[in-house]
Amino acid sequence: MEKEVKEVIGLFARYFLIILLGLGNLYLFYKILTPLTIWSVFGVLSLFSNQVQIIDNWIFYNLITISIIPACVAGAAFYLMFILIFSTKDIKVINRAKILISSFLLLFLFNILRIIFLIFLFGSNYFDVLHWLFWNILSTVAVVGIWILMVRLFRINKIPIYSDILYLKSLSSKKDQKFIRLENKGKKSKRGRKN
Repeated sequence: MEKEVKEVIGLFARYFLIILLGLGNLYLFYKILTPLTIWSVFGVLSLFSNQVQIIDNWIFYNLITISIIPACVAGAAFYLMFILIFSTKDIKVINRAKILISSFLLLFLFNILRIIFLIFLFGSNYFDVLHWLFWNILSTVAVVGIWILMVRLFRINKIPIYSDILYLKSLSSKKDQKFIRLENKGKKSKRGRKN
């Protein structure tokens, strides 16, 4: 019983954390990721030109002006990854931390490469199409692909959210069975008294 109580507390703690980090329009994700994204893009572009400057969320590269807006930072993609990691049952704390760090690093690297790729394509005929593809399709594919990689690397055999629902249902059915056994036991003892 004590193990079940710990598991239920852990389950609610995980979902509380998911809700908490989703508050304020993903404030914490953007607060951390925006400067990291700006400075990483700046660092990569500095390898190709010495005419790179940053002013607030703007990067000036040669004759191109780049505004790093929330969509560029992809905070929602990081939050989706966080949800997948924290809504999955039976992952040890140390493994959950490793999965979180590994998946966030891969997603961050993908995002920086995406931004750099689009900067180098700026002004070409393909820019709008590729920008749309990255924004609407490839970012989601990247999140799903990284999650599948984590599932294989860390041998995750539970399904996010669904496994938790099944677990709560199993607790409910155990409780019902326990109640039925107690009820039957009470009926038998009453019969024993009558005889």
